[in-house]
Amino acid sequence: MAFLQKLASHSCRRFAVYPHRSYSSSSGTRKITTHYTIHPRDKDPRWKDIDMAREVDEVDVIIIGGGPAGLSAAIRLKQLCQEGGKDLRVCVFEKAAEIGGHILSGAILEPKALNELIPDWKEKGAPLNTPVTEDKFALFRSATSKLSIPIPPGMPSNHGNYIVRLGHVVRWLGEQAEELGVELYPSIAASEILYDSNGAVKGIATNDMGVAKDGSPKDSFCRGMEFHSKAAIFAEGCHGHLSKHLMQKFELRKDCEPQTYGIGLKELWEVKPENHHPGRVEHSVGWPMDKNTYGGSFTYHLKDDVPMVAVGYVVALDYTNPYMSPFREFQRWKHHPAITAVLEGGSRISYGARALNEGGFQCIPKLTFPGGCLVGCSAGFLNVPKIKGTHNAMKSGMLAAESIFEELSKTPDKIIEPVGYPEKLKSSWIWKELKACRNVRPSFHTSLGMYGGLMYTGLFYAILRGIEPWTLSHGGADYAKLKKISEAKPIEYPKPDGKISFDLLSSVSYTSTNHEEDQPPHLTLYDDSVPNNINLKEYGGPEGRFCPAGVYEYLDDGKFQINAQNCIHCKTCDIKDVTQNINWVTPEGGGGPAYNGM
Repeated sequence: MAFLQKLASHSCRRFAVYPHRSYSSSSGTRKITTHYTIHPRDKDPRWKDIDMAREVDEVDVIIIGGGPAGLSAAIRLKQLCQEGGKDLRVCVFEKAAEIGGHILSGAILEPKALNELIPDWKEKGAPLNTPVTEDKFALFRSATSKLSIPIPPGMPSNHGNYIVRLGHVVRWLGEQAEELGVELYPSIAASEILYDSNGAVKGIATNDMGVAKDGSPKDSFCRGMEFHSKAAIFAEGCHGHLSKHLMQKFELRKDCEPQTYGIGLKELWEVKPENHHPGRVEHSVGWPMDKNTYGGSFTYHLKDDVPMVAVGYVVALDYTNPYMSPFREFQRWKHHPAITAVLEGGSRISYGARALNEGGFQCIPKLTFPGGCLVGCSAGFLNVPKIKGTHNAMKSGMLAAESIFEELSKTPDKIIEPVGYPEKLKSSWIWKELKACRNVRPSFHTSLGMYGGLMYTGLFYAILRGIEPWTLSHGGADYAKLKKISEAKPIEYPKPDGKISFDLLSSVSYTSTNHEEDQPPHLTLYDDSVPNNINLKEYGGPEGRFCPAGVYEYLDDGKFQINAQNCIHCKTCDIKDVTQNINWVTPEGGGGPAYNGM
């Protein structure tokens, strides 16, 4: 295929960090956004003579996203084909340069979905190398003190689970999928949803290559390709850029609450052998968050080639203070004596960040539409009190695959809607699990904050589990919770010491982020004037604080700058932007972070 061949000519990439260049419109005003989704090409004379025809390929099922949910769906489809003597062409499109390259999670894997999907995973070499041996929980009361809290009977236990490097697990799942005949296309980003004349999803288009930063075609321009399907599974992960459009077009959130999110920041450390306890799991709440800001930490000791520890912090994106920087809170947290004792004398190996769904049961949208469905974190199946979602993501992909296979067995030549998928989900342990813990996260919204939430959680698991008749609300979208600077108190953060805590830009270098430099910034603005006129004046420019990669910057001369090359695809900006003026769209395929087992 010409598109796939031409893709190789765009493989030369440069390392972040680069400043974004600004452009001027014909009127002389400064132009920040140059992407065609904001400035259509049919109105741009530079595109007048460019051939915009796309090649078309026909497949049976397309899967957008090569993570746990998407790959589990692909594997299950091929298993059903083998069992039923059928042959479906299944294609997985992944925007990362390698399968698993954009995956970031804690991560503790509950293996029950994997046990169902690939029962002999141990014999097949799945990289689940660290069974959990210790499970600890603590309340950090201040910057120097902590209170160890016994895990009450009945609360989620990590017994039988595994500490994993989830990107490695996903890479292994990709290998299993390929062995079954799944077509994997890493480095190819799905950028557009295609609809038929009846409004059903008929496939996707991959992104164009060879577009200059000012939005003009380069000599190397290569039009994307269309893939038409009978069913499309959207497994993009948290706040997927195509899933957003599906939510709007098909009103999938009409009967559920707005999703609420957190941002998870993570580092891998090589630590001194005496500080390393493979299999140990530690979580904390409290400092450095105040009682009304939801957040918590994890410290996981991995069995690896070197003594390795994963440390991370999750901050709920419904926080109210525009001066807050989740990244700097994470760096400050590491200076608690309980954490410093583990990290001191060690060295940081990698860094990354990713938004995660925290809404749970109240925020599950309608899952199907003509032509496809949502699975995994595109739908929002994270279990917040367990701090786990991979098992639910995998199971949802499997259930979607089963429903699609059933529908295609009835009408193999038509676009289908997997109408049986929601019922399969409601009959599964996913639904039971999420419904049971639905009030844990919103219980932190009372005047008691964290303490009320902890009391409720303890009461829930001790007495109320499964019998509570009510459902609490999350209270609206995260971006709407942010206060103006006139209502907020500035936060003073200590300078990083370069040993335990670090500055932002040096941290970005540990993500191995690469983007083709000369392409339109994929962090688009609906209105280029909003950052200076509203976000900076009224909210103090929160983009420069909530972004964990230094993408957004207000310069001394007052200009707003987007350093798109730094973007680690966490989606926080699209979620937390107070004016909802930022729209994250996919850059050229293969761009973004290159995580190694994060």
